[in-house]
Amino acid sequence: MRESSYHAILTEMTVRALWETQNVIDCIPDDLWDKPYGGAPMWQHIYHMLHGLDQWFINPRDRDFVEPPIHTPLLQDLAIYPATHLNRRQINDYFHTIKAKLSLYLPALHDEDLLQRPEGCEWTRMTLILAQYRHLHLHLGMLMGFVQAATGLCPRVLDLGREIPLGPYDPYE
Repeated sequence: MRESSYHAILTEMTVRALWETQNVIDCIPDDLWDKPYGGAPMWQHIYHMLHGLDQWFINPRDRDFVEPPIHTPLLQDLAIYPATHLNRRQINDYFHTIKAKLSLYLPALHDEDLLQRPEGCEWTRMTLILAQYRHLHLHLGMLMGFVQAATGLCPRVLDLGREIPLGPYDPYE
């Protein structure tokens, strides 16, 4: 891992977090996709997690933020049962859009940018990034718990020194 700068560390940790996110999503059995947890179907929990990452990682106050094409009003709100349905392909497409957006954003940052506030935002870039790590991992933990309770299998996570698998791998620990 490159530990030459703060932004390099954050970039590496984001790559690892996104790998874990994809792995957890891939581990969700089809029969759990629509199962409600706390009133919201599994896929809505995933959408909520991804929508937060999309909107809050860079600048939640960005006036030019565009909702994804699959969005409907309040779809990210887990307290409101959705009037629509998202399938696995739609969720995966949205995830890859976010991943591409972050892969452009992070390498363009410099260490001094991390303590700056994005336009119109009350928090620094570093605060926003760390807050999204917390949010992402809260929801990943819940999703992993749902999967493990239903299947007895725990989705794989990447220990700090573990290389990201490049070829076929066992998605479970």
